[in-house]
Amino acid sequence: MLECLAEPSVDSLPLHAVTPAGLEALLEGLPASQAGFLRASGFAAKAQEIRLLPGEAGLGGAVLGLGADAAEAARPWAFGGAAFALPEGTAWHLVGAPDPAAAVLGWCLGAYRFRRLKSEGARAPARLVAPAGTEAAQQQAAAIRRGRDLINMPANHLGPAELAEAVRDLGARHGASVEVIEGAALAEGFPAVQAVGGGSPRAPRVAILRWDGAADGPLVALCGKGVCFDTGGLDLKPAAAMLRMKKDMGGAAAVMAAAEMLMAARAPIRLLLLIGAVENAVSGTAFRPLDVIRTRKGLTVEIGNTDAEGRLVLADLLALACESAPALLVDCATLTGAARVALGPDLPALFTDDDSLAESVVRAGEAVSDPLWRLPLQKNYLSWLDSSIADLNNVSTKPMAGAIVAALFLRHFVERDARWAHIDLYAWNDQSRPGRPEGGEIQAARAIFRAAETLAGGAGGAGR
Repeated sequence: MLECLAEPSVDSLPLHAVTPAGLEALLEGLPASQAGFLRASGFAAKAQEIRLLPGEAGLGGAVLGLGADAAEAARPWAFGGAAFALPEGTAWHLVGAPDPAAAVLGWCLGAYRFRRLKSEGARAPARLVAPAGTEAAQQQAAAIRRGRDLINMPANHLGPAELAEAVRDLGARHGASVEVIEGAALAEGFPAVQAVGGGSPRAPRVAILRWDGAADGPLVALCGKGVCFDTGGLDLKPAAAMLRMKKDMGGAAAVMAAAEMLMAARAPIRLLLLIGAVENAVSGTAFRPLDVIRTRKGLTVEIGNTDAEGRLVLADLLALACESAPALLVDCATLTGAARVALGPDLPALFTDDDSLAESVVRAGEAVSDPLWRLPLQKNYLSWLDSSIADLNNVSTKPMAGAIVAALFLRHFVERDARWAHIDLYAWNDQSRPGRPEGGEIQAARAIFRAAETLAGGAGGAGR
């Protein structure tokens, strides 16, 4: 159980959730002393507004404002600030939450802080007695929090070996098989991954997790870019651009979180999780601009820029995934700054040439407050990746449409009949907001989870 949750047997105080429209009815139902206190304090049920209520023994409860927007009131973030706004050591139960599962998710995500490397203890969050029927929300919160831990961990504590070990731990928790490829086998089977990681003393790895929730279920393949630190390689990033590059494995963390959600929910699918764990470093063995490297698919790639390394890692993973003919193939990566310029930090870019899949993923994201926005795979930009000496270049010489060009590069490594989606995400909160503290963030995982379960339901499984 997460530290921000309490057992049902614990004595707890009521946390009344209320909109401005419902405030008068709440006041009429409260004891006169509490209603009078709320009126006197000017409580207006604005979003994130909290008032503690007096009681005979001191504290008798609290009221949380949800704001006037009914849709926002039902999202997780409406409850994302409560765990640290309420007194430490107190326990609470919800009264009037529009969506109890969303409230529990928001509470647990807002209670998260990365404290693993601090020598002194921090203030503990208030605890919530989660309502019955919110177990899935608790599982999703736990998966997201573990993913946030991975992104927040400094690169000297989380290299390729440690990221691969995290996949092993994930498999062990859910009875999945995990294989880690390294050394000569990696160089032979994943030459692009080896090329990217060859400049680091911390050797690259590919972690492969397999799990059968249903022997005859559809195969869902998830691929994650796990660049544990990205210097840019010999095309070195400026210092300011390197500051957050411990988060360049955010795509790996996102698909690991999605995989954990699917396994915890016992989704009726077969799952293939592929993580390319590398460090893009500078040394005498680093790959160079204008090198030509081989990929697992057999295509050769001219290196126009060593800082466009994530797409090379994904190229080998996508090729391996396609060898198993998945019913759904999704990759996640912190791939381009261009996607952030286009959509900002909170809206991952979705690329697919399958209209029905795009609709399904976008709809899933909207349903669970995990939004994405589709950008086009503009086919006439394909020629921008032409190379005079190799099958293709890893970058375009044109300073435009960077996110689209990166997605088009990946398209070369996906079989034409595959149902494939590429998600370019930021994996970071630049400042703290309710439910989303500053630091690493897991984006798109809940949308992937919902879309994969929908696929399983349509394939004859018990979709939820």
